[in-house]
Amino acid sequence: METVKNTVNYVSESIQGAGSTASKEVNKDVAKDNNVDLSTRATAAKDALFDKKDEKVHEANADVYKEAAKR
Repeated sequence: METVKNTVNYVSESIQGAGSTASKEVNKDVAKDNNVDLSTRATAAKDALFDKKDEKVHEANADVYKEAAKR
């Protein structure tokens, strides 16, 4: 039963990590867009940094669950 829970958690963390990656890329594009006002670009750059942090946290958690599911 524990293996199933770890597998589900691994999949969940992987999906959340992918979502953070996608959000980060969108925010990076907005931050680089010269047709967008400066405050929006600054906010997008800040959000991209937070998305990158979230991405790394989800990746790390997914790795932990993946290893736990192997046991």
